[in-house]
Amino acid sequence: MKYKFVGLGDIVTDAFIQLKDGVHIESDEHGEELRIRFGDKLEYEDVTVVAAVGNAPNAAVSAFRLGLSTALVTDIGDDDFGKEKLRTLEAEGIDTSLVEVHKGMQSNYHYVLRFGAERTILIKHHEYPYEIPSFDEAPEWIYFSSVGEHGIEYHHELATYCKENGVKLAFQPGSFQISLGSEKIKDIYEACEIFFCNKEEAQRILDSKSNDMKELIDGVRALGPNIAVVTDGPKGAYASNGEGYWKMPMYPDPAPPVDRTGAGDSFSSTVVSMLAEGMALPEALQRGPINSMNVVQHIGAQKGLLTREQLENLLAKAPNDYKLEEL
Repeated sequence: MKYKFVGLGDIVTDAFIQLKDGVHIESDEHGEELRIRFGDKLEYEDVTVVAAVGNAPNAAVSAFRLGLSTALVTDIGDDDFGKEKLRTLEAEGIDTSLVEVHKGMQSNYHYVLRFGAERTILIKHHEYPYEIPSFDEAPEWIYFSSVGEHGIEYHHELATYCKENGVKLAFQPGSFQISLGSEKIKDIYEACEIFFCNKEEAQRILDSKSNDMKELIDGVRALGPNIAVVTDGPKGAYASNGEGYWKMPMYPDPAPPVDRTGAGDSFSSTVVSMLAEGMALPEALQRGPINSMNVVQHIGAQKGLLTREQLENLLAKAPNDYKLEEL
């Protein structure tokens, strides 16, 4: 079949560990730091284990709940964690025929240290032999995100595949991909239909200290993407496709956020899903923050993902100040 949306990237199991006493939060010019005294034995409050998450899996589940035909390209080991990932994906309705199971290898397992609504994640990406699958028919969209540091060649193969097959590529880089800058994977940027990052990530990618959002967006678009979307925390999201600049505020939280994991994935995947459904960029931007708002009301990146009907109902009930601004 021809998929409308294919997520491509690593899949993990997240163990959310809620910390309590013995943890200190300190701030400096670089942001907040989580500090734990070395050698202490700390009692934690509870742990919640969530299987089958990660940037690309989160995006795939988001797209499926919004009504798109969806598959996931990812890699797992043949251990119990891998089997649980497959069961979880299948229960969500995701096509798992493109998931590669590697004998004798472990599946990715991350530890999320939670304190309040914020978190620090201990990560490990196993070195799977990444490979672009043989699609029966090229998908309309591929949503590409975090993979391991050994996967640079994978980027080049994906860029070539998208260009040769007319696939629209959405790229939301993970930490490793951001650390590369743009030159080492410039073909991915050039193959992009749409690119997502936050303000600080854009500054690192561009080696810029500018706080001008239009300047950062133009800098990203100059690398190749047709559409650049740069978020700026509570100030909202900014985007351009070369025909205009738009700003979208955050959708107001109905209650204090529980866990911010997956907020970016839900926003960007919703925007891409709406574009895939034929919506114009300004209208797609209006829907992204709504999914993010609901996701952060739950632990984990997928529990709060909305259906299309739920999304449209919340948009219809949005307060008057939740509106698109043309810059």
